[in-house]
Amino acid sequence: MELATATATAAAAVAYASSPHSRISSPRAVSVSWHNPSLASTSRSLSTFPASTTRRWLPVASAAVELREAAAGGGDSVRVTETPQPGSIVKFSVEVPTSIIQECYQLTLQEYAKRFKVPGFRPGKIIPENILINCVGPNHVQDATIEAILKHTLPQALSSVEDRALEDSVRILTQFDDMRSSFTLDDVFRYDVAVDVAPEVRWLSEDKYKNLKVVVEIDEAVDAEKATEKELQRRHKALGLLRIVADRGLQIGDLVVLDIFAESINSDGSKGEKLSSAESTGFHLDTEQNNNLVPGFLGSLIGIRPGETRSFPIQFPESFEQESLRGVRAQFTVVCKELFYRELPEMDDSLAGKLLPGCNTIAEVRERILERCKEVEKTAIEQATDNAILDQLGKLVEVDVPRALFQEQGQQLYGAKLLQLQAERKLDKDQLASLSNQRSVQAYLEDEKENITRIIKQMLAVGDIFKSENLQYSTEQLIKEVENSVAEFKQYNQDYDEDNIKQQVQDVLEAAKVLEWLKENCTIEYVRR
Repeated sequence: MELATATATAAAAVAYASSPHSRISSPRAVSVSWHNPSLASTSRSLSTFPASTTRRWLPVASAAVELREAAAGGGDSVRVTETPQPGSIVKFSVEVPTSIIQECYQLTLQEYAKRFKVPGFRPGKIIPENILINCVGPNHVQDATIEAILKHTLPQALSSVEDRALEDSVRILTQFDDMRSSFTLDDVFRYDVAVDVAPEVRWLSEDKYKNLKVVVEIDEAVDAEKATEKELQRRHKALGLLRIVADRGLQIGDLVVLDIFAESINSDGSKGEKLSSAESTGFHLDTEQNNNLVPGFLGSLIGIRPGETRSFPIQFPESFEQESLRGVRAQFTVVCKELFYRELPEMDDSLAGKLLPGCNTIAEVRERILERCKEVEKTAIEQATDNAILDQLGKLVEVDVPRALFQEQGQQLYGAKLLQLQAERKLDKDQLASLSNQRSVQAYLEDEKENITRIIKQMLAVGDIFKSENLQYSTEQLIKEVENSVAEFKQYNQDYDEDNIKQQVQDVLEAAKVLEWLKENCTIEYVRR
């Protein structure tokens, strides 16, 4: 049974991150990266310290407390200049006083003294500073001191945004080589760091989402009555017998087997290159199911007889599904190999059981098919309504989308797309692996930038409404949906993170609650097109 849905995709299929705080953590959970990726290996980014080493990140809370206590006790504090930047980025210019530099330096030496065995010194015995530095290497000591400074001062530097910082978005802008060259124990140590923060949702209207008016366009194909007749016709045709046409040409209702060849036509009218993607041999064409054909193709074949060859030009529309053929002017050469017509049995009650098992009359068949089509129509209209509401919400807000949120949402959408293709058995494991590399992901993010940004604006608007209206969902719903999602990942042997799944399920449930609330509190007009 076929029944076209409305123009947009189902809203529930998208994992909406509807609550901004769900993507936010305090700096203790934020991994730090270097702004210049090429420095990652040489700078030994703080996020890459293995757990087995003695130099570890202090928990942010305790590190911040240490610094506050030091300042309260008369010690010098870190000086931070905060500068908001486009893209929901906050830049921090940090100046570290010599007192903290000296403290970090001494702590670094103490750590090395514990780890290194220096000839002539028993464990626990004090090693003169110059001997220890010569043993470890001055450059290693300097690098470790810089890392210790960053580790101890970053929490304080970022404390003003700890409730708004997006996870995995902290990045040190100052190159490590520049830190090395400017480092000294006797002068202020400076570095710049940036972090993406939860974007502000700015409603363009004073009413915000109140008094929302939505127009929902319903495609004419979303019609249960028409879909019922189409499905009944399809089932009737399936019971027919194919007979060879010998005394006439092709007409609507026939089934024809074709060999199709195509080449482009240059702007001067000369022959161009072969269009392999538009060619096919042994192509079976049902003339009553021609929705996917290039406009004008079928009309050019009416009357063609078996063994006959026809050649004609066709202009591919700009909206053609296959991107490489959009707008291309082509010369088609088509050979009619075989031609058939259907000999259909009379449509009466004797066919009822064959058309739909369990039915005794044609009226009963039609009624049961109509019932199913009405369910599909209802779902299609609900999906179209959800999409229209979300589209309207996206137009009502301004959001300065941060890079981290764009990357995360884009990767989620791309992963969902691959999972769907695998579920539909359109990808094998090798194809899935080739499409999962970083280059493919980045290409998707670039191509879908506008769409991803639109979805983020929608999800943030949804999150703002969920919070403002104090909406809730049940714990039972959450548990059930998480279990269903985990089962789906397992079914297709996909790796998953249950915490991430739980967060995404929460996002979807929040979006569902907001859509339910908006449907009850906005004006909706349905227009058939």
